Amino acid sequence: MSAESHEVHHDGEHEGMTKKKIWQIALVLSIITGIEFIIALVIVPGHPDYLRIANPVYILLTLLKAFFIVAYFMHLKFEKVGLALAIIVPILFIIGLILVLTNESHHWITLRG
Repeated sequence: MSAESHEVHHDGEHEGMTKKKIWQIALVLSIITGIEFIIALVIVPGHPDYLRIANPVYILLTLLKAFFIVAYFMHLKFEKVGLALAIIVPILFIIGLILVLTNESHHWITLRG
């Protein structure tokens, strides 16, 4: 038997990931990173009071980048709904926990300081 006869083909699996699509996603990720750099190196140093707005924007942009990486480069977008939900729902709970703990830690720091 040749090596070709042992190959298993899955019809329709990852059919959306072409070289063009990979470059498009890489471009989107580069644009988002560029926006983050512009905020960090141009906008915030010129206007320090924008820092309160910049941090949530950084978090949102980072989550957006994480979505693209997980969805396309880790192929989660092409998986069945059950598997995607089994991965995404716990991550959302972890993100919520981090946000609550961050808010709570800020509260304790302001009480002590």
